[in-house]
Parts: sequence; C-alpha cells; structure tokens
Amino acid sequence: MVNYCDNHLDRVFKALADPTRRAIVERLTRGQALVTDLAAPFDMSLPAISKHLNVLESAGLLVREKHGRERHCSLDPAPLQQASSWIELYRHFWEQRLDKLADLLESRARPEPETKEKKHERSHKR
Repeated sequence: MVNYCDNHLDRVFKALADPTRRAIVERLTRGQALVTDLAAPFDMSLPAISKHLNVLESAGLLVREKHGRERHCSLDPAPLQQASSWIELYRHFWEQRLDKLADLLESRARPEPETKEKKHERSHKR
C-alpha cells in the first residue's frame, strides 16, 4: 500500500500541474531523449527547460544520465503509478456516490403504485 500522506505525491502532482512538464513526460513515454531534444518544441531558454526538468526529477518522474557532454533523460513511471493508484481510490468513491444518486433519482421518478386507499380517495373526489 502506498503512503499517500507523504510529500512525494505532492511533488508528483505539482510536477504534473504544468502543461510544459506534462508535454515533457508525454515525450519521454516514447523513450529516452537529450535535454536539447526535450527543449526543442518550446519557445523558452535552455535554463527555463532545465528548471522544469529539475521539478520532474524532484518528483522522481525524470532520470538524468550524463554520457560525455550529453545529458540523457528518461521517464521513471513509478510515481505516475502511485498517483494513478491514489486517484483510483477516489474514482471508486465517486462512482459509488453517483450510483446512489442515480438510484435515488430513478426511485423518485417512478410513480408510486396506487393503493386501495388512494383509489378510494380519488373516486370520492370526483
């Protein structure tokens, strides 16, 4: 069982809260990439991209390795799995709540079966 009360999950969600970082994560799902390749689609400086990479690395989503003068980045999917597990807990909760609400609305939408007393009352009102 994952401990959801720690700061690690907070760092993962913080990292994924930014669209640039989500785009980098998406790119890394296709395999390892150089820092310069990750920076190419964005209209920002290499130091700005490096800050995004630092946030992803702090969250455990990014692994950087230096090969000579090149920095290679790859994705560690384990923190994504932990975040997904946490979300899954709440998905079940909300599905159960919504199912109960649907049942309640359906029961209120159905007309109540007419009892002998109601038939009697209706016939006397005419």
